[in-house]
Amino acid sequence: MEVHWGDRCQGYATGVSNDEVCISLASRDPKLRLEDGLNELPALRAHLQGAEISSTEKGALTGNRRLKRVWKNNVALVGDASGTVDAITGEGLGLAFSQASTLAEYMHRGDLSPYEGEHRKLMLRPSLMARLMLTFDRRPRLQERTLRVFRKHPHMFRRFLELHVGERSPLELAVDGLTLGWGLLTA
Repeated sequence: MEVHWGDRCQGYATGVSNDEVCISLASRDPKLRLEDGLNELPALRAHLQGAEISSTEKGALTGNRRLKRVWKNNVALVGDASGTVDAITGEGLGLAFSQASTLAEYMHRGDLSPYEGEHRKLMLRPSLMARLMLTFDRRPRLQERTLRVFRKHPHMFRRFLELHVGERSPLELAVDGLTLGWGLLTA
């Protein structure tokens, strides 16, 4: 996946097959269309030069939503019905599958009561990552400084990605977080 930042939007390019790429645009402006957004993302636009469009533009609102309860008696919620994390994380389906697997385990045991706590644990990392990623929105200087630090310390970028996909705990990232913070102050 490639991420491109512009003044009014962020663009994402994700390969979906050998000859097809999905282009997504995230913006606070609900009227911004893909074509106009690509004008703000010249590197992404250049990559797409001459590409054939294979589908129509679609869009929806996205955001973070946490519910007070996701379980009561014999009813339990999974996926977007149980709360959402911003689409910027790319966590939607993966989170829904993790929730469904966890719920199935408790259904097999015949006790759904632990699901509430496990659901909160599953939502924690994606929710934190969404807030972190959205911090860059409307903060071009912070974007620029962060990218500068990641270019100088590429291992840190790799570790933050590992945190994002759940392969590293936030505690393991503490030293890199301090290095990133110092880099942002001195960049």
